[in-house]
Amino acid sequence: MNFLSRFRGLLFMMLVATACTSGAYSAEEPTSDYVLPSGAIQPGRAPGMKVQLIRDGDTKEYAVIFAKGDEAFSGLMEFAEKYRVTSGHFTAIGALSHATLGWFDLEKKMYRKIPINEQVEVLSMVGDFALYKGKPALHTHMVVGHRDGTAAGGHVFEAIVSPTLEVFVTADPIPLNKKANTETGLALIDPQSK
Repeated sequence: MNFLSRFRGLLFMMLVATACTSGAYSAEEPTSDYVLPSGAIQPGRAPGMKVQLIRDGDTKEYAVIFAKGDEAFSGLMEFAEKYRVTSGHFTAIGALSHATLGWFDLEKKMYRKIPINEQVEVLSMVGDFALYKGKPALHTHMVVGHRDGTAAGGHVFEAIVSPTLEVFVTADPIPLNKKANTETGLALIDPQSK
């Protein structure tokens, strides 16, 4: 991370701290640097996505391969809907031209955006599928490597693939459900929920 990036980060933290202590910030008011946990996912952003079943049975395994320009989060949601994934998990590697990650701020009940605006390697991407209100829900985190060898990571909001992203999904036969958690505002997996 260069000096200018560190300076901008420090300046941002000072501004947020000032706004919070002066009462100018409210948890109900997202700023451009923060995003609420829930939000609509725009479909159709992964036209180059290809899927191959690589293991059949009660537990299924898929290779989900994304092409340059595909948005992976949108594509994984479309995959889950099309293949009726009610619970599962995945890992992935590849590369991106840009991404938006997030860090969850418990006090604000929102994610602070972490923009990635350069070509990066996906060092690790892990996540899970469950049902929320009867529909597939996706939760994924990612660590990316920058050209200088530094890394950044967080919750995934957007991931634009370049040139590929190779995702290996295990779809389990028993559904998992999420419930809204009032303390955090997040939809969390509840193994006892039906």
